[in-house]
Amino acid sequence: MAFRHKRIEIVTADITTLDVGAIVNAANETLLGGGGVDGAIHKAAGPKLLEACKELGGCPTGQAKSTPGFNLKASHVIHTVGPVWKGGKTNEDALLASCYLESLKQARKLEVESVAFPAISTGVYGFPIDRATVTALHVTNDFLKDNHTIRKVIFCCFSKSDHGIYEAIGSAIL
Repeated sequence: MAFRHKRIEIVTADITTLDVGAIVNAANETLLGGGGVDGAIHKAAGPKLLEACKELGGCPTGQAKSTPGFNLKASHVIHTVGPVWKGGKTNEDALLASCYLESLKQARKLEVESVAFPAISTGVYGFPIDRATVTALHVTNDFLKDNHTIRKVIFCCFSKSDHGIYEAIGSAIL
């Protein structure tokens, strides 16, 4: 079951299978692959993604860079580096908000009509899922108010429990 609000949708799926203009990769600063969604995206996109990422020279936390999608259904991959959770005392909220905003700016620059996000920083980086979800939904909703080229933003949850959190928070704040 998917949650929909205007141009925002929440689904439980494998982000690498989505047929969208761009998917967002929760990457590390090297952009050279890793675990979780980053590893899954690199595996599904094929070895050309790694070669393209090498040319980008890494990415600072809170920023975003893009590559082609190669073997993915998505035309592009937007790589963003989320903050590691350190108790909320090292600017993690602002850095996470920047990940979503900079990724949306990349999507607009790429002129894609749809973009899918994973739950950035909520896996091994330890960002609390409920706090991250509030940030993700607020930043995206605010961005979409003044930007009409992106017709749909999908928040792609890996688990049903994450989906439930996104749906509850989305129902409350959107």
